[in-house]
Amino acid sequence: QVHLVESGGGSVQAGESLRLSCAASGHIFSGYAMGWFRQAPGKDREFVATITWNAGSRYLEYYADFVKGRSTISRDNAKNTVYLEVNSLKSEDTGVYYCAGTVRAPLYGDSKFLPREYEYWGRGTQVTVSA
Repeated sequence: QVHLVESGGGSVQAGESLRLSCAASGHIFSGYAMGWFRQAPGKDREFVATITWNAGSRYLEYYADFVKGRSTISRDNAKNTVYLEVNSLKSEDTGVYYCAGTVRAPLYGDSKFLPREYEYWGRGTQVTVSA
């Protein structure tokens, strides 16, 4: 079975940083992409970052504009864990952050930014930023 568990969320002040973790079990870590999405109350789920790969190719990272320059997504293959570091947190970063993955097929173009392209999801971890 496939299981994703997020951790590392919490309540912080604006300007501080968080490092979120996504521990993966099952075959998902051999898939094509692992991503992070977030959702604020009453709003749609939105793309934050993703890391993709193909056999014989290097890992590629992509970021939403609102976190580019202050965020890093990375993998620790020994721990089967994906991380998301976000610096200079703002109140508008508040929301539930979800880890997601896909094993169906490689994601090309804008597909990698769409929640519907990821079939496995964690329960999410709450991030609350106070201004």
